[in-house]
Amino acid sequence: MDASTAPGSTAGSPPQAPPVDPDTGLTAADVAERVSAGRTNAFEADSSRSVWTIVRANVFTLFNGIVFACFFVLLVLGRWQDAIFGLAAFANSIIGCVQEFQAKRALDRLALLNAPQARVRRAGSESDILPSEVVQDDILVLRAGDQVPADARIVRTRALQIDESMLTGESDAVDKRVDDEALSGSVVVAGEGDAQVVRVGADSYANKFANEAKRFSMVNSELRTSINRVLSWVGWGIGPIGLLVFNAQIMVAGGYVTAWESGSWSQAVVNTIASLTAMIPLGLVLMTSIAFAVGAAKLASKQVLVNELPAVEGLARVDVICLDKTGTLTAGDIAFDASHPLSHPAGGWEQVLAWYGSAPDANATAKCLREPFPVARALAVAEYVPFSSARKWSAVSFDASQDAASAAPAGTWVLGAPEMVFGDDATDTASPLGSVVTRLASTGRRTLVLGRSASALTADDVDAERLPAAVEPVAVLTFREQVRPDAAQTLSYFREQGVGIRIISGDNPRTVAAIAREVGLDVEEGYDARRLPADQAALGEILDTQTVFGRVTPDQKKSMVLALQARGHVVAMTGDGVNDALAIKTADMGIAMNSGAAATKAVARLVLLDGQFSHLPDVVAEGRQVIANIERVSMLFLTKTAYATGLAILFGVLVMEFPFLPRQLSITDGLTIGIPAFFLALLPNTQRYVPGFLRRSLSFAIPAGIIIAIALTLYTRAALSIGVEEPQLRTGATMILAIVGIWVLTVLSRPITRFKGMVIGAMFIALVAVYTIPPATTFFQLVDPGEEAAQLVVVVTVLTIGAIEAVRFVHRRYVRRMMAAAMTASGGGRRQSARGGTSGETAATAVDPAVSVEAPRR
Repeated sequence: MDASTAPGSTAGSPPQAPPVDPDTGLTAADVAERVSAGRTNAFEADSSRSVWTIVRANVFTLFNGIVFACFFVLLVLGRWQDAIFGLAAFANSIIGCVQEFQAKRALDRLALLNAPQARVRRAGSESDILPSEVVQDDILVLRAGDQVPADARIVRTRALQIDESMLTGESDAVDKRVDDEALSGSVVVAGEGDAQVVRVGADSYANKFANEAKRFSMVNSELRTSINRVLSWVGWGIGPIGLLVFNAQIMVAGGYVTAWESGSWSQAVVNTIASLTAMIPLGLVLMTSIAFAVGAAKLASKQVLVNELPAVEGLARVDVICLDKTGTLTAGDIAFDASHPLSHPAGGWEQVLAWYGSAPDANATAKCLREPFPVARALAVAEYVPFSSARKWSAVSFDASQDAASAAPAGTWVLGAPEMVFGDDATDTASPLGSVVTRLASTGRRTLVLGRSASALTADDVDAERLPAAVEPVAVLTFREQVRPDAAQTLSYFREQGVGIRIISGDNPRTVAAIAREVGLDVEEGYDARRLPADQAALGEILDTQTVFGRVTPDQKKSMVLALQARGHVVAMTGDGVNDALAIKTADMGIAMNSGAAATKAVARLVLLDGQFSHLPDVVAEGRQVIANIERVSMLFLTKTAYATGLAILFGVLVMEFPFLPRQLSITDGLTIGIPAFFLALLPNTQRYVPGFLRRSLSFAIPAGIIIAIALTLYTRAALSIGVEEPQLRTGATMILAIVGIWVLTVLSRPITRFKGMVIGAMFIALVAVYTIPPATTFFQLVDPGEEAAQLVVVVTVLTIGAIEAVRFVHRRYVRRMMAAAMTASGGGRRQSARGGTSGETAATAVDPAVSVEAPRR
């Protein structure tokens, strides 16, 4: 969409259609003809994601393809006991689909054009119809409070003013004249008029904007990206490694011919599947989905709708947040601030303001006068020039024939913008009026002036919309936009967290700057976006130095987000209007207000259902909990992937029988990783996010996994050399892996709190139960390993635990150095720990989830 054709200016010419008599409108035959030709306003607004898109994203993945293939092979072979790992894949898919279906249902209830009725004139009479029943060339009858159902051309107007803020970001209503365009989705705020429909349905401006915004894109999630990268690596390796392992198992069985004739090929397949499924971090994907889903549910209880699961972590990674002013920082309403009478004001000026506030055609600004200036008695109007945003003033003369006891204020009273009523005198600081106006305007308040002329308005003055002679200023009035009460506190939180703030609005730069100062930002003036360069690099430089931008078009908002992203920022964008939709969709984290357009909410990652800005810190905290805890449990799962891959390669190259059944690996998966990871992933955690999740996790997982794989390989060769039977060998290998796995869990859980100690203790008790309760030992095919194998198990286990402690010692110092460098680069290294520690210690605590979970709370 070309920015030059963006709405907001009345200068543009709408498409010309054959004129229709506004007094009669279309006939029934005309309407029928257009309905049959499909020229109706029917338009079905859908959410940003289809059912198929959700199912495809959560079910048809490389991860699920590998797991389900192995699962069904085992079922075909009749080894259902070894196929229980498939339940993790099913659970992961179901959790993802259900949560996103719930978000989709919520979004499907939202519609861009939510006007319940449209008023049209057909065959000379007015009628109310559904917006979808409007046809092209219909004559719309527009009155205050109506929402325009389709793009139309004004054919008749009487002081018609339309609020296009949802489309343009401009908070001021726009005066509409004949041949101006009224855009779908805008709202009539004053006056009345008729308009001929020129575009309907999907061709209307608002719906075109919505369709462009709804092109689906996945949220940028480091957790999901990192896990998918690991799955991709494993996926590429599974084929050749699987062939290597299968060949080794066949060779152990006596070769292909012997294995086929004896039927031992099926055990070779089972062993191969055991090695392959152990390589895939099954539970990590499931734990991540559970953590996301729990986070989404907790946010939903706080009136925050999560459109897509990984969005829970998104705001925790944001380092720049772009805020739309109208409807986001402000409630979108104008509020009366104060009156400033000038010396010796004319009597009765309060009565005049009361009349302006209660006038039938009072606009939003005038209505603000009702509370501070209540009507004491009715005033009869003699002549009246209604307000126009073009000339920015209105004038009234009252009927002087009333009796003296209730005499109306004499003369003509003018209410309007100071510079439009008094010219240069209103901006000249040397004049009494100018000094007051400039002083008040410098505070960012919107100013109006009430003036009086001794002469009454004449009919000629009204027809010519002409000011009376010799108007004298009486009082200066100030107004302010109502800032959301939680905006300042929330922005203060983001500043404390090192998140850059950019306020972007279609409104006047000075007005935007004033609002910015009111919410606590230290800014002098706003930057006029009409001077922004088109070049992305130059634009990015300006965005890094400026905070407040006004007169920003919808396309510019999107370009500004892209320019920030090009400079390496993770960008959040908030807004409520259709004009914000493209920028919200483009941002790494789009946040919409529930009071805004449905198209905007449909493409946002998060929707603040009650419009409370104060929920954003809750979202940040939830995201931090997810990232920090998943980083902790990812070391468990990735350690398993590392040792499983190492075992598969070693046993394939050395042509040894794989020492585990799939069901035996389920013991180690469940007791040392899966079950405890569930609890660890949901612990409270407010650590600040630092990039590099996968690198930090793998720096522990790979060396620890290699050590475990080598230990199990040496155990197997040693056990075979002393004649240990296969069932005993498998039992001993499972015991080594389970005990070492619990020790890895303990290492990564430090410092051990009471709760974490209970979890680890429960896993150890469960392991003892598996090895002693007959039904469990029978199902998992566990036997007494014998004295020699038991001694070997003890030796290998102790040596492996010692090696893992050495790896953890080196890993902690490696992470501490990484964090110190990252914090120094971001400026965080200059801060001292709340406990008096150095920045390096603070850094290590923040980045290494196993160092400390009990970070200071906000």
